[in-house]
Amino acid sequence: MSTKITVIPGDGIGPSLTEATIEVLKKLECDFEYEYAQAGITSLDKGNDLLPQDTIDLIAKNKIALKGPLTTPSGGGFTSINVTLRRKFDLYANVRPVVTYEGTKARYENIDILTIRENTEGLYCGAGQVVSEDGETAESKSVVTKKGCDRVLNFAYNLARKKGRKQIHAFHKANILKSTSGLFLSMAREAAKKNTDIESKEMIVDNACMQLVMNPNQFDMIVTTNLFGDIVSDLCAGLVGGLGMAPGANIGDDVAIFEAVHGSAPDIAGKNLANPSSLMLAAALMLDHLDMADKAERLRNAIADVIKNKDRCTADLGGNSGTTDFTAAVLERL
Repeated sequence: MSTKITVIPGDGIGPSLTEATIEVLKKLECDFEYEYAQAGITSLDKGNDLLPQDTIDLIAKNKIALKGPLTTPSGGGFTSINVTLRRKFDLYANVRPVVTYEGTKARYENIDILTIRENTEGLYCGAGQVVSEDGETAESKSVVTKKGCDRVLNFAYNLARKKGRKQIHAFHKANILKSTSGLFLSMAREAAKKNTDIESKEMIVDNACMQLVMNPNQFDMIVTTNLFGDIVSDLCAGLVGGLGMAPGANIGDDVAIFEAVHGSAPDIAGKNLANPSSLMLAAALMLDHLDMADKAERLRNAIADVIKNKDRCTADLGGNSGTTDFTAAVLERL
């Protein structure tokens, strides 16, 4: 029986990257059935909501979604689509791996860092945002719970075992944010006591960012709160050549959404220029999640070989080819 996947092509370069990714999944003979849905600017332009109820219902039905980059319009009271999806489906764990691929513009060699970010709480959610009538004062509320910390920490340690990871760093700012970050740190220390088979370390987040730039090879896995994770995971992407090589997954107990983490790049939309690696690598994460690790590894190896040999690479990878040629090179290897 085939697995049904909700596919949200996205905005800008999203549809072309999605088409390329579906091609490689078909080549891998994954036996998926794809059901398409709309969101973002593309949906608005058709007279629908930014995140239509039909799309929400389809994600809820299929439980697994592959999502291209989406654009949330600035101003106008629009809420971030990604934040809305995370809240709607309680996607509490954000998974962001970065790996050095030979042939990219990466600044370091042999990077393999997996960041797990709490995805539903904290300052990033933008709760309680208030601006005074005179415009002189702005406020925002940060709420962190034991439940939120506990489940993302458990997720991180369980994933570490599954992936054969040996060490987890908990990033925090408990020296200053003694309530919210302090709660996360205390929960991280409790989790460390329960998971003695994994080496557990802790680091203040500003020092951690400096250490990531100076000596990233000391890190294996990172677990942290929402806002810190948002910043740190992009920093890690910069270590391996940028967001074009960085996939993401948003995982809850019932639903998982896999995505390219970069933007929709409307300036190059429709020009056959975009690098599809991020969404292809997100599809590999989806395959891992669906216990198809062998197919995921085949896909990663094919992408790595294309980039290493500079075979029809896009401009950001040092080549002069486009999305379709890069995809053809990956398909040949598969």
